Amino acid sequence: MGQPVVHFEIIGKDGDKLRSYYAELFGWEFDADNPMNYGMVQRDGNTNADGIGIGGGVGAGPEGYDGHVTFYIEVPDVEAALAKAESLGGSRTMGPEKVSDEVEIGLFNDPEGHHVGVVKGGS
Repeated sequence: MGQPVVHFEIIGKDGDKLRSYYAELFGWEFDADNPMNYGMVQRDGNTNADGIGIGGGVGAGPEGYDGHVTFYIEVPDVEAALAKAESLGGSRTMGPEKVSDEVEIGLFNDPEGHHVGVVKGGS
């Protein structure tokens, strides 16, 4: 059995504007009450009739960063997943990094340059 996709992320230059856009487009409700002003969309209330769907987040990147759209796969060990991604021809772009006491993330580009995230905890 493979590892599940557990989170999506949309990062851009103006997090408030992006959250407003996606709220209007898809009816998503955001909770950005956190130090990073990262707008979380909970899985609960955002699933189809079969219960399929994942939560995610929309926010702003650092000054000068154009942003990205990606998804996160839950892994038991972020460092091991990043090392394996590199050994298979990918390139690490971030991490591992603790974003809270419970959550550690990493980001890599696959061999064709697609931005992908891995996460431990928080699900």
